[in-house]
Amino acid sequence: MTTTPGPDDVTEADRRFRVWMRQNLDRAAAHFGLTVTGEPGFGWRDRSISAPTHSPDGPRWLRVVSEQTQWAHGHGWTGNTDANALEGLPKPHVLGIYEWDEADWRRQRAEVMTLMPGTPCSPTDTAPPGLDPPSTWWTDLRQALQHLAATTTDRISTDQDKIDHRVRAAFGEDVEIRIDRWETVHGDLHWANLLSPLTILDWELWGRGPAGTDPATLYCYSLTNPALAQRVREHFPVLDTPDGHRAQLYAAARLLHRAQLGDHPHLGPPLKDHAQRLLRGYV
Repeated sequence: MTTTPGPDDVTEADRRFRVWMRQNLDRAAAHFGLTVTGEPGFGWRDRSISAPTHSPDGPRWLRVVSEQTQWAHGHGWTGNTDANALEGLPKPHVLGIYEWDEADWRRQRAEVMTLMPGTPCSPTDTAPPGLDPPSTWWTDLRQALQHLAATTTDRISTDQDKIDHRVRAAFGEDVEIRIDRWETVHGDLHWANLLSPLTILDWELWGRGPAGTDPATLYCYSLTNPALAQRVREHFPVLDTPDGHRAQLYAAARLLHRAQLGDHPHLGPPLKDHAQRLLRGYV
C-alpha cells in the first residue's frame, strides 16, 4: 500500500534538498577557488542557490542551478552565459562555468560572475509596499530595454505556439492573441531581478518575444501596488498600444499559471481583473 507524503514529510524533503544545494555551492566555490562571504539565497522552488564570494581578484557572485537531466540543456540552461554577448547593458558578466552530474538524475551548473553593486528592489518577484525608484532609475531601465529590444539574436524567449497554449489555458479556447511585432526581451523582468542602482539580473530566458513583454511583465508583477503599477505605465507608453495589450495578456496568462502552482497567489485576483479589462477591449 502506498501513502501520500504529509506536510512534515514535504518539509523534511525540502530541508534535505536545501542542505544538498548548500553542499553544491561549497563544491562550486572550491572548484573556482572562492570563499563564500554571505548567506546563500535560494531561487525559484530552490532550483538554484547563490551567494556573494571573494576571489583573489576581488568580489564575485556564485550561482549553482540544479535540474533534472532531461531539462539540463538548451537556451534556458545557457542563458546567463549567452548573455555575455549583450553589450551596453547593466548586467553581470559570467566569468566561468562548471558542470557536473549527480548520479543519473540531476545535472548541476555553476556560474561565477561579476558582483554588481546595488540592492534588490524586492526580496520577492512582486512589488513590496512603498517601493518608489527614482526618476533616473526609470530612465536607465527604459534605455536598457530599448537597447535590448534592438539587439539581434537567434535565441527564442517565447513563440506563437507557447503564447497560444498559455493564453487559451488561462482565458478559453476562443481567445486568440496574434503577435505582430517581435523584439529581444529579458523574458522574466520582475522586481527581484532588478537592483538599484539599476542592474538587471537572471538572463536565463532572454531572446525573441512579443514587443512590450518586459514592461508588461513588470506591470503585471506590480498590480498589488497600484501607485507603482501606474509609474510603470507612465514610463512605458507601449503598454497603451495594441502590442502592449497583447504582451500584457500573455504576461497575465503566464503569471496566472504560476499562481495556480502556488507562486504569489495574492497576484491572482488583480491579474484576472486586469486581463478581463484587456479582453473586453480586444476580443
